[in-house]
Amino acid sequence: MMESKPIRVLVVDDHLMVRRGLATFLTAFDDLELVGEAGGGEAAVRLCGEILPDVILMDMVMPEMDGTTATRLIRKKYPQVQVLALTSFKEDKLVQNALQAGAIGYLLKDVSAYELARAIRAAHAGRSTLSPEAAEALVHATSQPLPPKCALTDREQTVLALMVEGLNNTQIAHRLVVSPSTIKSHVSNILTKLGVANRSEAVVLAVRNKLVA
Repeated sequence: MMESKPIRVLVVDDHLMVRRGLATFLTAFDDLELVGEAGGGEAAVRLCGEILPDVILMDMVMPEMDGTTATRLIRKKYPQVQVLALTSFKEDKLVQNALQAGAIGYLLKDVSAYELARAIRAAHAGRSTLSPEAAEALVHATSQPLPPKCALTDREQTVLALMVEGLNNTQIAHRLVVSPSTIKSHVSNILTKLGVANRSEAVVLAVRNKLVA
């Protein structure tokens, strides 16, 4: 039986000691591999194009190009690369901006090594991981009443329920025996009807308002 390849990780942070610490952490897990480091957003975008990592650990607050901008550019150019925000800051707006830019998760730097490893694996599998503080920020963002005429079709409710379970589009398509493009269309309709910007906000809103059983 062939062994699965390790998850290739790019570390982006403007502090050398943080990058060194994360590099050391990655060596503790056989299924994770450090393939590059960048000290800023511009370098991250450039290096991403050269090495195409599986997951990027992205600091959010950096001089010149910040993590949100870098995340948006990377997700647009290289949608197969997942970005996991890893930062010291937990302001609501920063969390919302990172997720709207395309980050699949948001963690604070005080996260344990095992929690971070689990989040990297989840990101590689297309599943979101949010720190409690980030989840709370999303609750704040979605605490407003649901928009009018947000009624979902039966199929959209089914798709939303699977999103709440943490499944990505490919997994949902497999579960429902339809094409990923069909699921992508359903997800787009769900986001529009709920008045949210991304999957994470949709999941929080669904749980908060009991939109799924």
